[in-house]
Amino acid sequence: MIKPGLEFVYEASGDLGAPVPIGDTTDGTRRIIPIFSGGRVEGPLIKGQLMGNAADWQLTRPDGVTVADAIYALQTDDGVIIQIRNKGLRHGPPEVMQRLAAGEEVDPAEYYFRTVPEFIAPIGKYDWMNRSIFVCSGARYATGIKLWVWRVT
Repeated sequence: MIKPGLEFVYEASGDLGAPVPIGDTTDGTRRIIPIFSGGRVEGPLIKGQLMGNAADWQLTRPDGVTVADAIYALQTDDGVIIQIRNKGLRHGPPEVMQRLAAGEEVDPAEYYFRTVPEFIAPIGKYDWMNRSIFVCSGARYATGIKLWVWRVT
């Protein structure tokens, strides 16, 4: 048996816009969360800035689980553009999720927020991102987000 390890890649923080409701659908309640430019990515393997014109297309299922599906881009400090698609789940006890929805600051240890980012990097310095699996844990704030990304080794 080979147990995978984790290598820390970066921490990202960014500002989010007000949710744009789509409404109730057959599979749950849908909304769009705009992702603004200027968020920072800092880590031992990559540094840069999140680009705007992006969004997280969220679905909150009848069981209370929010399914995230965000597509955005990162411009590295050395000018490389990398596309990111980040899919995952956020859920917790109803009272914790209500506090989060109300804009309260909630300790991320009180709820589950995990995603699997997929990177599309041009051939070159960051090509290693095309050849690995990544996992992420996150924290949601009233108007922002924080993500911690690891490469599975």
